[in-house]
Amino acid sequence: MREDGRQGQDGMTYSELADSGVSRLKEAGFEEARMDVRHLLLHVSGKNPVALLCDGAEEVPEEQVQSFYRLLEQRMQHIPVQYITGEQEFCGLKFLVRPGVLIPRPETELLAEAVIRDSAGKRVLDLCTGSGCIAVAVAVLGTPEFTAATDCSEQALQTARENAALHSAEITFFQGDLLESVTGEYDIIVSNPPYICSGVIDGLMPEVRDFEPRPALDGGEDGLYFYRRICREAKGYLRKNGRLLLEIGYDQGRAVEELLLAEGYQEIEVKKDYAGLDRMVFAVLPDKNKENNNV
Repeated sequence: MREDGRQGQDGMTYSELADSGVSRLKEAGFEEARMDVRHLLLHVSGKNPVALLCDGAEEVPEEQVQSFYRLLEQRMQHIPVQYITGEQEFCGLKFLVRPGVLIPRPETELLAEAVIRDSAGKRVLDLCTGSGCIAVAVAVLGTPEFTAATDCSEQALQTARENAALHSAEITFFQGDLLESVTGEYDIIVSNPPYICSGVIDGLMPEVRDFEPRPALDGGEDGLYFYRRICREAKGYLRKNGRLLLEIGYDQGRAVEELLLAEGYQEIEVKKDYAGLDRMVFAVLPDKNKENNNV
């Protein structure tokens, strides 16, 4: 008996293998079964999406069939597909991801794109860089004068360095608690910090709750811990009329806006994502509010 439950020696086509995987995941209650199976098949086959579609009637090599079912069993344990395949696309670039590093989200692409558009000749700093997806996208797709990134996690920074090397991105990395190890001044500081309320995390879907790093999710009791610090501490590192760009939770726009106002930022804008939800806050720090960072 084969792992797919079929008798005999007849091979499976890619279409049959996909249908088998989708059926198993749907029976187990996975809502995005077809998308998950597609990612797993692309990974084990080494094909691109067009080739996989065109080769649907082609017989799958037995080693690929066995590999697919092994990965499918991992997915049925709620391990995120990105951790299974070790990669995630972001801004059209492939990024390495592994347990211990937050998986890049599609909505964060909007934040990266905003920095890319404004990066020409600028010095850019990415706080809480994680996999390095924002910093690398800016360095590769934008035209910054200088790009830096920082994170408190050495594991995350190792992945970020690998992603920078993968895309030949020139990035200076700092390790430390937010800005504690950072040197220099910047035209743009961007961050997707932890912003989920501590008490909410245990109720999240198991893929997030059980597998993604809690420190990259936990924003304190009210989800605003890191925003308070960033709004205050970033002032010592922003150049004249420097910009602060932050990703936020869908219900945090007003609260973060108030934090920025209290610290003297101006031109504050709350931006929405493709679902019409508050997702980013942009602000400018006038020169008169700048503090000396002694660097």
